[in-house]
Amino acid sequence: MATYWCEQAWLPPGPQPGVRFEVERGRITAVAVDVPAGDAEQLPGMVLPGLANAHSHAFHRALRGWDTGARGTFWTWREQMYQVAAALEPDSYYRLARGVYAEMALAGITCVGEFHYLHHAAGGTRYAEPNAMGEALVQAARDVGIRITLLDTCYLAGGFGRELEGVQLRFSDGDAAGWSSRVDQFTVDDTQVRLGAAVHSVRAVPGEAIPEVVEWARHKPLHVHLSEQRAENEACLAAHGCTPTQLLESSGALGPDVTAVHATHLAAGDVALLGGSGTGVCLCPTTEADLADGIGPAPQLRVAGSPLSIGSDGHSVIDPLAEAQAIESYQRLATETRGHFTAADLLDVAAEAGHRSLGWTDAGRLEVGARADFVAIDLGSPRLAGAAPGAIPAVARADDVREVVVDGRRIVRDRAHHAVDTARELRESISDLRTPR
Repeated sequence: MATYWCEQAWLPPGPQPGVRFEVERGRITAVAVDVPAGDAEQLPGMVLPGLANAHSHAFHRALRGWDTGARGTFWTWREQMYQVAAALEPDSYYRLARGVYAEMALAGITCVGEFHYLHHAAGGTRYAEPNAMGEALVQAARDVGIRITLLDTCYLAGGFGRELEGVQLRFSDGDAAGWSSRVDQFTVDDTQVRLGAAVHSVRAVPGEAIPEVVEWARHKPLHVHLSEQRAENEACLAAHGCTPTQLLESSGALGPDVTAVHATHLAAGDVALLGGSGTGVCLCPTTEADLADGIGPAPQLRVAGSPLSIGSDGHSVIDPLAEAQAIESYQRLATETRGHFTAADLLDVAAEAGHRSLGWTDAGRLEVGARADFVAIDLGSPRLAGAAPGAIPAVARADDVREVVVDGRRIVRDRAHHAVDTARELRESISDLRTPR
């Protein structure tokens, strides 16, 4: 058994002083408030529950800093992304992901949802171990010490009525039966790993194939890119006579176990369908800004009944607190009004709601029975000088994170990862990918 004492901790009712947690087998077994530290291990500043990154493409991290400043769109950026995808193999993917997940840990992320579609070798040839790329991601998360939900992604088409081409062949299992057959071979026997599913998008999975993915994912997390681009909406209307959300609804792909990622360009009826079915929405504001996607209707989705979570997606920024804060700030820009989300709302988006979207219903809050995930925010920085305790989730950033404990095990101490030289790992793995072959 271990005991931790926090100067302040964010319990379900809000910030409390002098909080002592007893931890056994990675779970919180007792909580006491306004007590002295005694001989407990101390965590400084404000301790938040572990934060969840509900949408990650680990290999996109290699694109940070490639931007030349040239004008473009999501579709021109996608060509750069394909160049990175073409260069990766299991060993290099493991090294890159280990650096990416360590960077997440330093930012207070204790669980990641990896939206994984880079499955096969060049030309779509299967590796001898068909899930070698997924296993590389899982091993990277294990070695870093964070939990992972591997959202194994079905990807079958190059667009509505279009064949796969080029690097897209690495993403595909041919059909939904081939996808489910491969995923069934992925054995998960780890309390740190969950296996879920994803429909890449309605443009990459034909409508008739979506129900088979939904059936495989029953009672598991199911995620889907949705209406990130207006062009996707227009193409879906032309192909099916309905919006992407309506197509998902008719395919049985909405509900409490489903999370729609982005949901940026929605019709009013789409918002009602998502909220009425309890479908979650994962917002990725820093990526949506980086790719010039637009600003989604976050307040309307929440009012309609969609739980909101956040993801770092393309990793132009890995900072879950900044990601959550951007939900509020972007709405201020879009509406010219303030106060759409409180600090407590933003913490829920970044912590408990994110974990729930990834199938970890026992994480993201600090109470008896929950996983012992602690993120200690250093209150001594100029940024946080004078900030009220109840405002910390709305003003702190990743570089204020000083200590991180996951399932009772400290993986970040004094802003350094216990096992990974994060900057070196990222620098070397990305340099290898950019070196011409």
